[in-house]
Amino acid sequence: MTPPQLVVHRDKELMAQAAAARLITKIVDAQASRGHASVVLTGGRNGNGLLAALATAPARDAVDWARLDLWWGDERFLPEGDPERNVTQAREALLDSVPLDPARVHAMPASDGPYGDDVDAAAAAYAEELAAAAEPEDHGPVPTFDVLMLGVGPDTHVASLFPELPAVRETERTVVGVRGAPKPPPVRVSLTLPAIRAAREVWLLAAGEDKAEAAAIALSGAGEIQAPAAGAYGRGRTLWLLDAAAASQLPRALYPPASA
Repeated sequence: MTPPQLVVHRDKELMAQAAAARLITKIVDAQASRGHASVVLTGGRNGNGLLAALATAPARDAVDWARLDLWWGDERFLPEGDPERNVTQAREALLDSVPLDPARVHAMPASDGPYGDDVDAAAAAYAEELAAAAEPEDHGPVPTFDVLMLGVGPDTHVASLFPELPAVRETERTVVGVRGAPKPPPVRVSLTLPAIRAAREVWLLAAGEDKAEAAAIALSGAGEIQAPAAGAYGRGRTLWLLDAAAASQLPRALYPPASA
């Protein structure tokens, strides 16, 4: 585990634009070196803000969208097309406006899909889809994602891994069904920490004063059971992208010397 790197931007709009530019560069570099790239998307206001910024970014057409695999870190277990589903919001923000290969857009199952309301079966099916996409060089049951993005909740949750709940304690499975989430809807599908840690880079997004305490807790040595964001890190790099409001409670020792 390498120490997290922090970048603090003036406000959430600048953070979204800079993160979008950073993501374009990562995707283009991965496609140049390996012919394809894989990214795990996150929902919420910061994840959707990044996608909206990417949709209007001048360099967005540098990406070969047909050679990009998209996955999700978690999903609300609701019917297909529900406006609260992360994939629905992602399509509106970006995906419907770029020429993706539909076979490479790996949405998590909906509650009216082939598994009905069985969230555990839906989670198991997504785990199987991840395993099928893993290459021998990945050395595990999920692909080595180029970038995995996570929004950080005010309670330090990431994906649908909430403090103290069973999902954050999972060490074997890569995807789990979540029941009783303290944030509606209560039933969700989520990657686990072992799956998150398969990524080359994990980016944690936090903007707004309501995220300041969570960022400070997660970056100050808290345990992952009490602060799931503290347990989210990448194989090669862990990057926290914050705005000034979300960084306002960080200890000065953590505050990055050069931020935009």
